[in-house]
Amino acid sequence: MGFLDILYFMVPVSIAYAAPLIFTALGGVFSERSGVVNIALEGLMVMGAFIGILFNLFFFETFGAWTPWIALIAAMIVSGVFAILHAVASISFRADQVVSGVAINMLGLAIALFLTKMIFDKGQTDFIKKAIPNFDVPFLSDIPVIGPMLFKGIYGSSILAIAVAVITWYVIYKTPFGLRLRAVGEHPMAADTMGVNVNKIRYIAVIISGALAGIGGAIYSQTMTRDFGHATINGQGFMALAAMIFGKWHPIGAMGAAIFFGFAQALAVVGPSIPLIKEIPTGYLHALPYVVTILALAGFIGKATGPKANGKPYIKGSR
Repeated sequence: MGFLDILYFMVPVSIAYAAPLIFTALGGVFSERSGVVNIALEGLMVMGAFIGILFNLFFFETFGAWTPWIALIAAMIVSGVFAILHAVASISFRADQVVSGVAINMLGLAIALFLTKMIFDKGQTDFIKKAIPNFDVPFLSDIPVIGPMLFKGIYGSSILAIAVAVITWYVIYKTPFGLRLRAVGEHPMAADTMGVNVNKIRYIAVIISGALAGIGGAIYSQTMTRDFGHATINGQGFMALAAMIFGKWHPIGAMGAAIFFGFAQALAVVGPSIPLIKEIPTGYLHALPYVVTILALAGFIGKATGPKANGKPYIKGSR
């Protein structure tokens, strides 16, 4: 297997694993740019993964080939609503945002597993019949070298994730809403003085965060596992959080970091098929994504400074 063959094999798989991380990391960017720490991304992804599979199983006969895509919308709505719990605790009640996030993570998994047991009478759901499809992009897949690497066997969700990352960059840096969002996260009192409703912006940001994390979870469950159980997400939300920090709270940076983490996951899956790498024990390869996540969160690859008001509840009139 030559070097190009390895790239043709690895790159599409890496981007496929990166897509859920991109969506979830972008959700984290929205929340933390507004000043609300959101380590609840794991629980929000779990809820999205569960709802995506549940919707797919129950409505496949109704929607047919469109079922996986409509399931993404269902997951987006439910996880967005679920994120309101974190918003209420963190913004209205000014609770410790880390503690609130941990509670959401635990609650999301508990609710999803309880409902799975109630509905299916076992620890996991049935397997879905229709997953998110992969396909060759017409014309582009015929381009030498680049075509087979980037446009052959690619999931529609991967293309959607990259498009949403670009849209998120535009929204945050080129629109009035994005300006208010960044102002609230950097200096909420100054934003309040200029007539910006700080709490309203933060609520919107946290709900968007939950919606995007829900899409990420539903993409993962409908492409990688194709069912839902206790280990479906298994740390993906924390990887997305690391990608957001590694990307320095910037949408494009978060996307790049998510692709890097996606590559680490893909290496664990397809590594045994690649010469040289196949000699490495599989346990080490499966541990690689989590080791990379820890190194990124520990600031091993450069220090990252978030928005100045991140994690600080805003009390009107306070300095």
